[in-house]
Parts: sequence; structure tokens; C-alpha cells
Amino acid sequence: MNILFVMYDQLRFDYLSCAGHPHLQTPNFDRVASMGVRFTNAFVQSPICGASRMSFYTGRYTSSHGAQWNGFPLRVGEHTLGDHLRREGMECVLIGKTHMKADLEGMERLGIDQTAIIGVRQSECGFDAWVRDDGLWAEGPDGFYDEKRSPYNEYLKAKGYPSENPWAHFANAGIGTQGDMASGWMFTNADRPANIREEDSETPWLTREAIKYVDQAQDGWCAHLSYIKPHWPYIVPAPYHGMYGPDHVAPALRHEDERINPHPVYEAYINSKVARAFQQESVRNKVIPAYMGLVKQCDDQLGVLLDHLESTGKLQNTMIVLTSDHGDYLGDHWMGEKDLFHQQSVKIPLIIYDPRSEAEPTRGTTCDALVESIDLAPTFVDFAGGKIPDHILEGRALTPWLHGQSPDWRTFAISEYDYSGTSHCQALGLEPRDARLFMVFDGRYKLIHAEGGFRPMLFDLETDPAEFHDLAKTDLHAEVVEKLYDDLAQWGRRMAQRVTISDEQIKAGRGASSRKGILPFLIDGSEVPEELTAGYRGPARKNYLKD
Repeated sequence: MNILFVMYDQLRFDYLSCAGHPHLQTPNFDRVASMGVRFTNAFVQSPICGASRMSFYTGRYTSSHGAQWNGFPLRVGEHTLGDHLRREGMECVLIGKTHMKADLEGMERLGIDQTAIIGVRQSECGFDAWVRDDGLWAEGPDGFYDEKRSPYNEYLKAKGYPSENPWAHFANAGIGTQGDMASGWMFTNADRPANIREEDSETPWLTREAIKYVDQAQDGWCAHLSYIKPHWPYIVPAPYHGMYGPDHVAPALRHEDERINPHPVYEAYINSKVARAFQQESVRNKVIPAYMGLVKQCDDQLGVLLDHLESTGKLQNTMIVLTSDHGDYLGDHWMGEKDLFHQQSVKIPLIIYDPRSEAEPTRGTTCDALVESIDLAPTFVDFAGGKIPDHILEGRALTPWLHGQSPDWRTFAISEYDYSGTSHCQALGLEPRDARLFMVFDGRYKLIHAEGGFRPMLFDLETDPAEFHDLAKTDLHAEVVEKLYDDLAQWGRRMAQRVTISDEQIKAGRGASSRKGILPFLIDGSEVPEELTAGYRGPARKNYLKD
């Protein structure tokens, strides 16, 4: 059996035709949904790239693994998918992006050679990298810095694009009206086609790399195909740049009530540069069609990959997972980017095709259970035939849902956000350790707790599915707030750090010291079975007291 674990960067849950988008047709996402289960209530453990991905890769909450924002190193020794799956004899490779920063200080402290296999895996989040490219190869006053030599840039140079950084000058740029470079960093250029052959753009290039890997691999692999798109910069090559226009842009989901007495953290975000940009309809009318074009290109390339798996006979023994690391506000709630906990940001697409016969009853169905991104790691271990190390992995295998069962399941989902590295933390006058948010969602009510002495936020998605009205502005829902805080406290008391020994090992070890003859606190020995004291009975070996 194989696992194809496909992640898109910043793909909204509702920008798929199988999720009801009115204009964007994604027949290949729909194709996988018809083969498997589409989970309609899947949430990331943090709505920011790095922290979210580290939770996918470790199966642990962000406060457990500690890499809680972009650029925060994942500490050396943290268990990852690669560790768990290799134990079951499965290869675990990376094709694309991880956004992982290695704990080089920890590796140096422990004397781990960064060039040896253990050091390389520690630096690649446990994966064996077939090809890693995180995108965003910027040009700034400090110059172009390409420490790892971007494989994508090297590909473009080999194809004849005349630049040391063709990502910036071709893949991420169009041509202006005066023949000048129209960079994708500027929203005003989002309606221009990228100055690159479509087959040379990032998504097709990475698809071909995935096919190269699959074709040479022996069965028994997990391939993490991690696309760079549809993440900004919002620019896409022809013909995708012209497939959609302002007529395909839905009105922004936002309400004036959101800006009346707003929560201070939310207020800081809606006053940010990216939020102010997306509050302009002229920006949305250029960016969103480009975003849709990027999604459409992703869908077309998914079709290329699916067709190849089918033609080579691998589709019948390969689990396929389609998901994203977070969403994109695109102007909803007066916001751009991601970061906070509205559905547009924290909720993700999750579609799973399980090739086994046990999954036949659920093909083409949806599941509305509260699912977390950390559930994928134990699902993969279970699929590989292993025993789930639940003292390490904090998620739960989705296998029962895939096989038509209704297991006893979680009653609330959790997400966390550490914004200590942002300007918003500074603007609010917070110390880094107080710049933390927690979301608790029970399927109806969503509570957002903010450290630093702030009031909470509360939304009722049954009566207010668009999340316009913050009910915690008054005390009318105090009982709901108290209940969700109890849920958060229950989660906070979880066993998160005892990862070196399982419950089974603890149970098996009970009484071991007694069997070895360590018998403290006995009055006369009659309190324990006679066999435990047999070594201490009988005549004295020698009476030294007489000597």
C-alpha cells in the first residue's frame, strides 16, 4: 500500500465545486471526492503555514511541538511522520514545501552531523527530500539569498530563463504596458499573465517531480506532495489568468457590526496593511480571479497525476489525501491572508480516498465529524498496519469514518495561534508569551480566548453561520462561554509531554521492582506473596554479629 499526501498552500475549503463554489469547476477534486470521503468540518491546529504544517507532520498540537509560528524551529528529536511510518517499513518522502526551520542549535548541542542521514532528516522534518522548494525567492535591498539553491529556480535556468532568480523575474511577474516587469508582489498586476510558459510554472513542475518519484519507487511509500500554490503572490500564467473575472467574484462576507466595539486583537488585524488592501473592491476584483485561476491549474494538474496513477495501476493500492495548511480570507470579515479563526481561515478542505474494500460503503459521501489536522498522522500509521502510539500522536485515526463506522468522537475542536512575532503583538503592547489565541469549536459555538487580559470572542454558527456577530460583547451568553472554557481547560489538562513511554509499557512495568526483590515498607513480609520474599528467607549465610 502507498499514501499520496497532497497539500495545497492557502486553499480555501469552499473554493472547490464539490464544496459548492458557484463558478469554479474542479472536476479532479470532485473525482477524488466521488471515490472517497469529503470531511466538511476539518480544522487546522494553527492558521499559519509553519505551525500548521508542523502539526500535520508530528500529529501533535502546536503547544506540544512548540514550533508555533513561521521560522520557529521544530525542536530536535520531535517524532514525525517519517519516524512513525519507517517503523512500519514505509518510505516517507517530500516533494515540495514544508516551511520547516531546523533546530540547528539543538543539533549542534547534541553533536548531530547535519550532513549524516539523521541530521538531514532532522533538517527536513523527518522526510527524505526528493525535491524541496518552499517558494518565495525574493529580491530585496539585501540581495537575492538562495542558501539551498532552489530546485525550481535551477529548473527554470536550465530551461533558458535568463536570470539568477527566474522565480522572481518570470514565474512571479508579468509584462507591463510599457514592456516593463509587472511584479506579482503588487496586487494591481494580478490580472496579468505570468511571463512564463504554463508548463514551466510551479504547479506543473512539481506534478512532474511527483510522477518521476512514483515511477521509480517500489510500493510501500508515503509521498508528501506539497504544492506552493494557490498561496500568494497572486499571479498565474495564461490561459488561467483570463478564465475568471470580476463577475465571478462573490460579494465579500463582512458586516458593519464586526467593526463596532471590536475585540482588540481582531481590530489590530483589520487595520493591517493586507486587510486594508482587501477592503478595496478593486483589489478583490483582480486578486480573486487570479486565485481562482491558480486553483483551477492545481485541479488540472491533479487530473494529470490521477490519470498517471490509474494508467500505471497504482490507483488501486494508493490512499490519496487532499488538504490544505489553512485558508485565505480574500476580503471576508474585512481581512486578508489567514491568521484568525473564522471559517475562511481555520477550516480546510479534506478529501480522503481509501482504496481498501472496507471503504466501499462510504465512497462519494461526506462526513461532518469534528476533524483536526493531527488526525492524519494516526490515520497513516493505521493504514500502514502499525499500532498507533497514542502517547505521542494526539490525533485519532479517521479509519472508522472511512469504513462507514460511527466511533465515539471528540465533542470539540481546538486551534491555537501564537502571533508573538508579528507587528500586531507590538501594537497591542503585549509580551511575546501573552500573544496567544485559542479556538474552541463544539460544532455550533466557537469561542476564541486571547491571553493578555482580553475578553473572549464568541460566535453561534447555527444562527449566524457567517460569523458576523460577536456574542461576547455582552454577558448574555455567559453559560455558553463558561462551558467552552471548561472544554478548553479539559484540553489543557491532556497528557502531552510523556512521549517516551506508553500506557501499555507503564502497565506492563507495574510490580517489576517487586519481582526483582525491591520490597520497601513491609512490616513482616506477610503483605506480599511468599515467592517475592523467598530470596530473603532461610538460614543466615554467616553470622558476622558473633565475630
